[in-house]
Amino acid sequence: MGWQWPASASAFPAPVHGGPDAQGVPLHDFSSNANAAGPLPTVAEAVARADRSRYPDPGYHALREQLAAWHGVAPARVVVAGSASEFIHRFSAVAARWRGVQRAVVPRPGYGDYAAAAHAAGLQVCGHGLAPTSGDLWWITEPMSPGGASHGAALGPLIAQAHAAGACVVLDLAYQPLRFDGGKLAAHAALAWQLWAPNKACGLPGVRAAYAVAPVGDEPAAEALRAQAPSWVAGAEGAALLASFATAAAQAELAAHRGLLRAWRDALAATLRAAQWQVQDTASVTPFFTARPHHAPDPDWAAWRNQGLKLRDTTRMGLPGWWRLSAQPPHSLQALRHALEAGR
Repeated sequence: MGWQWPASASAFPAPVHGGPDAQGVPLHDFSSNANAAGPLPTVAEAVARADRSRYPDPGYHALREQLAAWHGVAPARVVVAGSASEFIHRFSAVAARWRGVQRAVVPRPGYGDYAAAAHAAGLQVCGHGLAPTSGDLWWITEPMSPGGASHGAALGPLIAQAHAAGACVVLDLAYQPLRFDGGKLAAHAALAWQLWAPNKACGLPGVRAAYAVAPVGDEPAAEALRAQAPSWVAGAEGAALLASFATAAAQAELAAHRGLLRAWRDALAATLRAAQWQVQDTASVTPFFTARPHHAPDPDWAAWRNQGLKLRDTTRMGLPGWWRLSAQPPHSLQALRHALEAGR
């Protein structure tokens, strides 16, 4: 019997993302959560120098050694990925096949690829708030998306509880390098897989690459994940981005950007409040937060997009009626201000 495809394409709803879309690159892109003050010069130069004339080492030996040294772990614990999304899908499939995982526990609201990958792997999808079991794959985002809040002191106990129950825990740290408060990870983070996708922090989201650090004792799982990766899962530019990010020079540049991003984010929140929007920025430790108009009718979002303004609708992330906005330069904030004033 051949493949049985669903009768309607609605069985596979198209993902919604920030950034460029069918209308091209937004002039004033509040929908992307990448570093709007970037790119980081050190990383951009390394990417530009990447040797595109040949394949990278398919085992990424030198890169894994550098990343391992950066984190103070053994290279056997490092897994290179094509992106955070690629790792999420690969990890879900491998966990279902070889670890006996039966359900994925995902943050709600949260990134849609956790659930999409779980469905593709045949896993049941549940939200946080239930008792963990040994058949679980727990996804935890720190800081969280779309709101940018941190778990704070609750992160350690959350990881410890799931780990003690035998669950497989993955800590998605895509936004950790962008956080303003300099918060360090809880000690219990060492019990979880740590997924790093620094291209957003580098201001180069178009360069696709990520990596994960396995907990001690999960080296065999890390080897299985490397074996299940597509050949050359990260290209030359991606490998260069990861290597250059794990340097003191890039970290110094990023630290300088955080101050500017915080000023831009605070100005954005003030602008929205002046337009009588409901703004949830106080709990955010990142350059982005969620907000919505106080009163109906909503702005004409299609007209805004035609004018080059784009916000991120968070309905597909489990937060209907809200929008994620990120810190942007003053000229983009001025364009948003004009649109808000015209809509009154």
